[in-house]
Amino acid sequence: MPERFETVSFLSDFGSADEFVGVVKSVIRSIAPHVVVVDLTHGISAYDVRGASLALARAVQYLAPGVVLAVVDPGVGSERRAVAVEVAEVASVFVGPDNGVLASAVALAGGANRAVALTDERFHLPAPGSTFAGRDIFAPAVAHLCNGVDLAELGEPVEPDTLLPGVLPLTRREGGQVVAEVLWVDRYGNVQLNVDPDELVILDDPVMLSFHGEQRSARRAESYSAIAAGAVGLVVDAYGLVSIAANRQSAAGELGLGAGDSVTLAVADGDASGPAATTSPVALRPSRSPS
Repeated sequence: MPERFETVSFLSDFGSADEFVGVVKSVIRSIAPHVVVVDLTHGISAYDVRGASLALARAVQYLAPGVVLAVVDPGVGSERRAVAVEVAEVASVFVGPDNGVLASAVALAGGANRAVALTDERFHLPAPGSTFAGRDIFAPAVAHLCNGVDLAELGEPVEPDTLLPGVLPLTRREGGQVVAEVLWVDRYGNVQLNVDPDELVILDDPVMLSFHGEQRSARRAESYSAIAAGAVGLVVDAYGLVSIAANRQSAAGELGLGAGDSVTLAVADGDASGPAATTSPVALRPSRSPS
């Protein structure tokens, strides 16, 4: 018997000023009244597929089993596919546009077991236009999945390898330097880098940060409060990555950093210049070995 889901985790760039979020949630509830919808965030910048993909990847290991709905969809109404992807290792299905927004989270959840394009109009709402797929296609598909409808009934099967991959930026070593990229700036102004703490073992304190043609030194700190007033520090954040932070101040505001910016980390007396970080595609396929 197909899985019946109790939880929908919902992420979008809809914001809170309009009725879009409420309408999507009401459509889900009208079809599957037993479901609890958890709002991950609706504050993703408009059309920011990359930011949404990273936010979903940060959250995925903490999500309750169920259906994950991610709607950041600049290609709505075009030929881009609407898809549902069953992951291999946990009891969850990811639903959203096939534009890379799901890819990193699906990969972290074990990869795709099977996938379909949401083409069966029996599981859609009648649509006066093609610009609100969140309401007319994704929400009813999510609700029917929660009611126990099997994935295969929702539309045509899709080979997971044909789904659009996401792109995660990777650090690069350049001599004694680590070339990094800003993944995210949180509401406190902490600047998350794509840097694992182990990558900094080659660097002693203080570490020289180079960005936008400027330099700033930073020391490692166990907590935000351990950073000296007026200084910036390097803290291992809640997701296990290195963040540039300040004590009760916005490090992003102080340094003028934002998502996508390049930051080079080097020993304080070294050459802090360096090229931009590289990227690596993240494909929607099952893992071949445990991580």
